[in-house]
Amino acid sequence: MQILVTGGAGFIGSAVVRLLAERDDAVVVNVDKLTYAGNLSSVASAQTSGRYRFYQADICDRDAMLDIMRQEDITHVMHLAAESHVDRSIDGPAAFIETNVVGTFRLLDAALTHWRGLSSDRQEAFRFHHISTDEVFGDLPFDSGVFTETTPYAPSSPYSASKAGSDHLVRAWHHTYGLPAVLSNCSNNYGPYHFPEKLIPLVILNALHEKPLPIYGKGANVRDWLYVEDHARALALVATSGVPGESYNIGGRAERTNLSVVQTICDLLDAKRPRAAGKSYRDLMTFVTDRPGHDRRYAIDASKIERELGWLPVETFDSGLSKTIDWYLANEAWWRPIREKTYAGERLGQVA
Repeated sequence: MQILVTGGAGFIGSAVVRLLAERDDAVVVNVDKLTYAGNLSSVASAQTSGRYRFYQADICDRDAMLDIMRQEDITHVMHLAAESHVDRSIDGPAAFIETNVVGTFRLLDAALTHWRGLSSDRQEAFRFHHISTDEVFGDLPFDSGVFTETTPYAPSSPYSASKAGSDHLVRAWHHTYGLPAVLSNCSNNYGPYHFPEKLIPLVILNALHEKPLPIYGKGANVRDWLYVEDHARALALVATSGVPGESYNIGGRAERTNLSVVQTICDLLDAKRPRAAGKSYRDLMTFVTDRPGHDRRYAIDASKIERELGWLPVETFDSGLSKTIDWYLANEAWWRPIREKTYAGERLGQVA
């Protein structure tokens, strides 16, 4: 297999690249624009493999994408490149429309041209795997319901609306042109190499620096958490074994309130890296003004991928969170340069 991973220097994409680079049956072609969240040090382990390639390119450049697909004789596209932070989408939605909607369209256009030029057996094997989010479904009541593959779309933020648009484009290219496409929608990821502005790494690193730990509203919003390496295994299964035209929900069956997540991080850090004078990291928790349009709850029903593709998460939330904290404690060389960068008008991990 010749697998093209877009956004392969990002958080989830790098986990996919690291996983695929360990396989003997795949060449991994990483395409990333290397914007603020792209970091090639996240795929350092793959760079020693003779089955790894990297191209710095923009998915909005249709001709560049087609050239790479043809040059590398691509058999699978795993499309992870996206603008992904809800807060950033509220501050500046234009980039989300450009990358997530227009970029996906241009990548689909390139993939369709490439696919049509393949031999019949290569066409049969080809897959376009679009990786999306549970946020396209909107939100759920606090006390009931889960997202399934047939849940109607009801995106709330500019980010989720842009991802919903890209999902619809992929389905349209499958139904209209016959492009062998599969989709997956995941719950909130966490784990090593997570960009430090997201909740879990932000709380870990703010705590280590004795900074406030910001919690939106009352911290009652609920998310289903998925360890990123479990997600990468699921994505590899969907890309190689998923049925064209189908979608697969991927979740960790680990619902937690945001307040509970922050409290658990504090308690683990109290044990792993105690504060001076016996203080608790919980003392740093600070409630801040809620995010506009903040969805109440997300919850994924992952029974389809479990039943049809045999995937199950390995990590519980507690085991995965403990591993994540250990990774950040041991990898300051990765996260410190990111925390120290300043971009005019852009938020970074050290900004509450």
